[in-house]
Amino acid sequence: MNKQIDEVVVTAQFKPTSLKQSVYNVRVINREEIIRRGTADMQTILQNQLGIRFSNDLVLGESDIQLMGMSGQNVKILLDGIPIIDRGSTKQSLSQIDVNNIERIEIVEGPVSVLYGTDALAGAINIISIDPSKSKKRWNVGLRMIEETVNTEYRPGDKEGKHNLHVNLQFQDRDWYINWTGSRNTFGGYQGKETGRALTWQPKEQWLASGKLGYQKDHLHIFYQIQYLNEDIFTPGEILPSYRYTDKNYFTDRFTHVLQGKWSLTDRFHLLGSLTQQNYKRSTVTKIHNLETGTVELGTQAGEQDISKFSQTFARLTANYQLHSTIDILAGLDFDFDRGSGARIQNNAELYDVAAYISADYKPFKWLLVRPGLRFIHNSIYDSPPVIPSINSKFIINSDFDLRLSYARGFRAPNLRDLYFNFFDTNHQIEGNTNLKAENNNSFIANLNYQKSITKDFLLKSSINGFYNHFNNLIILSLKPGDNRINTYQNLDFYKTTGGSLENQLHYKDSRLDLGLALVGRFNRLKEQYPDLKEFLWTPELNVSFSQDIPSWKSNISIFYKYNGKRPGFETVQGTDNQITARQTSISAFHQLDLSLNKDLFRGLSVQAGVRNLTNTTDINNTASTGSGAHTSNVSSVPIAYGRSYFFGLLYNLNK
Repeated sequence: MNKQIDEVVVTAQFKPTSLKQSVYNVRVINREEIIRRGTADMQTILQNQLGIRFSNDLVLGESDIQLMGMSGQNVKILLDGIPIIDRGSTKQSLSQIDVNNIERIEIVEGPVSVLYGTDALAGAINIISIDPSKSKKRWNVGLRMIEETVNTEYRPGDKEGKHNLHVNLQFQDRDWYINWTGSRNTFGGYQGKETGRALTWQPKEQWLASGKLGYQKDHLHIFYQIQYLNEDIFTPGEILPSYRYTDKNYFTDRFTHVLQGKWSLTDRFHLLGSLTQQNYKRSTVTKIHNLETGTVELGTQAGEQDISKFSQTFARLTANYQLHSTIDILAGLDFDFDRGSGARIQNNAELYDVAAYISADYKPFKWLLVRPGLRFIHNSIYDSPPVIPSINSKFIINSDFDLRLSYARGFRAPNLRDLYFNFFDTNHQIEGNTNLKAENNNSFIANLNYQKSITKDFLLKSSINGFYNHFNNLIILSLKPGDNRINTYQNLDFYKTTGGSLENQLHYKDSRLDLGLALVGRFNRLKEQYPDLKEFLWTPELNVSFSQDIPSWKSNISIFYKYNGKRPGFETVQGTDNQITARQTSISAFHQLDLSLNKDLFRGLSVQAGVRNLTNTTDINNTASTGSGAHTSNVSSVPIAYGRSYFFGLLYNLNK
């Protein structure tokens, strides 16, 4: 129980801080919960959280996250505080992280743009990896295996089903340490209602590796880390009457180099520096197979053979100085240089920005903490905001209650895809726009927390949260002015989200119960055109999780449940009289329920098993009849999952 009270967070903090003392309301998913989920998939870990949803692209085999009613383009994804590069605005990088290396996940709702820059309008998800320098063992070997069915489809070890193998090697000698990890994730796809060679969910194979070399002595800690990802998403085609079929492979190669150091010059003055280089390559390979001749040839249509490359050089230097017992100052500089190339990217696609930021914790009274902050930005391409302000405050009402109030201005810089992406074929006519302005929003958040130890064995934590966001210069894909044959990115829209949540956590001896309720409102963009329509469209959410330790059996049972309510919307349709009217649409509600069992067998070896998606959710109804932007479709369903599945896992640590 003390572990829960004193859990330390680092996201958007000047220094590691307990959850209770943080000026931000931070949600934490610790390693214990990650292990109990029995998965190597980030989506499974996050989808039970309030305010978080995922959307799946079955053609590309990718998913995108939504937070507080906003899409992934407004969510900052960080790995140990370092931004992760994506080829577009969707956050497919979340599915390209080795879950086995994660110590915990910290989620901050609301803009944190002063400290982290672009994209952090809805909030930030910081994935904290395991720090080998904190290990008490001189050396260790760790192994993990997870086998999972995909609905009723499964073959051991490979092909059908989901399979994860992971190995971790660690060694430290006095002031030095070295760590290496490797993982292989395979997903055999899922045929669903398709026939022949076609699949509903596409097969995927990933190889992930990382190495870390570090030195830590006295007040200095410095390390170098390299990470590599290779991913292959395979889309098999149907056999046509011409006895031909077309297969596609989407290959991804990602290299990440990180050099980071922290130097504590005195107890009151600390320097932290980071230098990262990320290289990302996405290749599309299309092959046409002729069954009559037995030949294979490469496709020649637009986009069938394509290589896109993106790279990012990022540097950060921050200084933290405690000026007085009541004043703590953080100041920093960021440099970000992005480049892109490929058949669909305009020549000389590059941009850079330089930013300076300053923030301070001011505690004039024991019951009050105020944190103002400013960020100044210069960018080579887009029209950036001259200054990004924020102010956070925390009021300690008494020993049980504290109140957090905050205002922040967030922004999202146009990415290389928005600025330079050009794609023209029979189904797409998309053109980039180098005249875009940065999106920005004004965000207001309130959070009332209650925490009390009722008895020695009984801890109760509750929080009531509310938020309101107003966006300006929202970047959308729409028809190009003067040429309705082409779609382009434009600053044409504004947007709002609002809502609230009630979260409760109860600890009693070896039991833990979490219960949360949320209501998220999204702005109805047709309100201005049709004043009689509702301004906000509301969606309810409910989540419940329960965990019971059984010490005498060295085991644990965990249950995770999430209800995602109906998501209403409106669309314009043309009637038989050629009149344009607004029509109510909706995406149906759905449930997801997971169950897992974990047991220690003997020293270092654990076994786990469970059922995922007990509700057997697959596709849900969508009554919308049109798409938006460059695409139109008659969508009747939204893919959520491939149904109920079963998993089994083994974990081994030699020197646990």
